[in-house]
Amino acid sequence: MAENQVLEESGTFRPAVIEDIQTKAASGLYRIRGWGTLRERRWATFDDLTFLPCSLTRIPLEGYREKCSTKTVLGTRFAAKPIELDVPVMITGMSWGALSYNAKVALARGARTAGSSNTTGDGGMLMAERENSRTLIYEVLPSRYGINIHHMRMADAIELTIGQGAKPGTGGLLLDLPVGVDQRSPARHPDFLGPDDMIIKVEELREATDGQVPIFIKMGASRVFDDVKLAAKAGADVIVVDGMEGGTGASPAILQEHTGNPTLAAVCEARAALEDIGLYGEVQLIIAGGIRDGVDAAKAIALGADAVYIGTAALIGLNCNRPLYVEDYRKLGAEPHRCHHCHTGRCPVGITTQDPELMKRLDIDEGAERVTNLLRAMTLEIQMLARACGKSDIHHLEPEDMAALSMEASLICGIPLAGVRKAHGR
Repeated sequence: MAENQVLEESGTFRPAVIEDIQTKAASGLYRIRGWGTLRERRWATFDDLTFLPCSLTRIPLEGYREKCSTKTVLGTRFAAKPIELDVPVMITGMSWGALSYNAKVALARGARTAGSSNTTGDGGMLMAERENSRTLIYEVLPSRYGINIHHMRMADAIELTIGQGAKPGTGGLLLDLPVGVDQRSPARHPDFLGPDDMIIKVEELREATDGQVPIFIKMGASRVFDDVKLAAKAGADVIVVDGMEGGTGASPAILQEHTGNPTLAAVCEARAALEDIGLYGEVQLIIAGGIRDGVDAAKAIALGADAVYIGTAALIGLNCNRPLYVEDYRKLGAEPHRCHHCHTGRCPVGITTQDPELMKRLDIDEGAERVTNLLRAMTLEIQMLARACGKSDIHHLEPEDMAALSMEASLICGIPLAGVRKAHGR
């Protein structure tokens, strides 16, 4: 090497990019993995907003003496029996198959104890999931795996899924079933093509459940403003919008990194769409996609969500990526805190696996307790912020309670930049 020569790394062809190209050149296949987007978050996120607690212009609530309600009601538009939850943080749909039996039951039991709900996911309903749930949402996906009308009628809500944030416009993926054969679920439902046909599907689901339970429509965050309007027109009681930060058990990596809209933008567009057609407040809104804590949840609620879903955060609560069984992480080519190998079925902590020996590592009772603790801690964080803003109900949080810390967040949310009285561009 020449003296004083500087070794420089390409800003375009970084080592990870070189490795990706060479792997595809060797295999002739695109990369598949789990988890969700791994890119550095350079777009506007909830971190670009800050709350403005009370001082002289507002009166805060005393944390130990004055109540702050967290009751959350979903499905009031048409359902005879809307869902009533004690907390606004819900467990999103994750399939049995992608998750182990132990993980599914622990999530159900933990949500029940916290007064929340959980969702079946692709693959149908485990009877143990129903038995351990207080509120169970039954997911109907394009694959129709495990769909059972009798199970559907046992649910407290039906969720018609059009897509998810980590991979909008595509179906699910299960690898090596049997070994060497991949199972890909359809990208769209077999019995309707567009929003007009979907009206019939929604009515079919409502008839199948005697009009008793709410019908959710879930979509990945793409053309959110128009899609939300169409879902509302189709008769949805509740609309779920899943941002691009959402997780998945297995998907082509490029879809996780280069498709969809960020969750912050999604909640703002969804609220604007419902306001535009006069249904904001009548149709409830659930936001999902990378929700990490009560701060993210509180900001989503202030921007217009009635509740939030968590998926990846719930699995982390079950010990996903915890530094246990480190040698098994390394066998996957991973390390604790840097593992996104859900698609291998070799989860070291027993969450995303069907291996009986690995599943034993996830104790159902201990896992359920951790899920309960996480949901309660997140709810306490939401309450803390709401009280500081003078709210006796977390659902009274509003955009006026926040300021933007970046120009992008100000533009997206219509919230004034900190130190400025007018929202940028408004």
